[in-house]
Amino acid sequence: MSEERLPRSSQGVAAALAEAGVKGQVRVLPDSTRTAIEAAQALGCEVGAIANSLVFISDGSPLLVMTSGSHRVDTKALADRLDRGTIHRATPEQVRAATGQAIGGVAPVGHPARVETVVDETLADYPVLWASAGTPNSVFPTHYTEMLTLTQGRSVKVD
Repeated sequence: MSEERLPRSSQGVAAALAEAGVKGQVRVLPDSTRTAIEAAQALGCEVGAIANSLVFISDGSPLLVMTSGSHRVDTKALADRLDRGTIHRATPEQVRAATGQAIGGVAPVGHPARVETVVDETLADYPVLWASAGTPNSVFPTHYTEMLTLTQGRSVKVD
């Protein structure tokens, strides 16, 4: 799909992907991909191959956690692994302020400023990952190494 036909939030993601040299294109699906289960059903892949973008607040700053759709983030364990005080879920307002995107459509890139990111090490188990592209029904394909590079993220066990 040409970048001009994408929703505005997805256009920023597509531009960031193109600038990074990513070959995978943003796709807009007819149905919601707001949850990992919905996305996996729409794409015909395993739930674990969905790279969920979850925003948390860690010691007062946003933290983007890219996690496998088959995992839940253990915030206490993650805080210990990152040597942080506490980690808690961001409010919808904090998510939008940090990423410029709404919950359910947060992409790993295309934010107003870089957001510290950790990438669930379990995502390395899947040859193709699907990540949100700025809206609840837009996605793009990527792979683990590319996700780490794109986000300048750190590989961490999150569950």
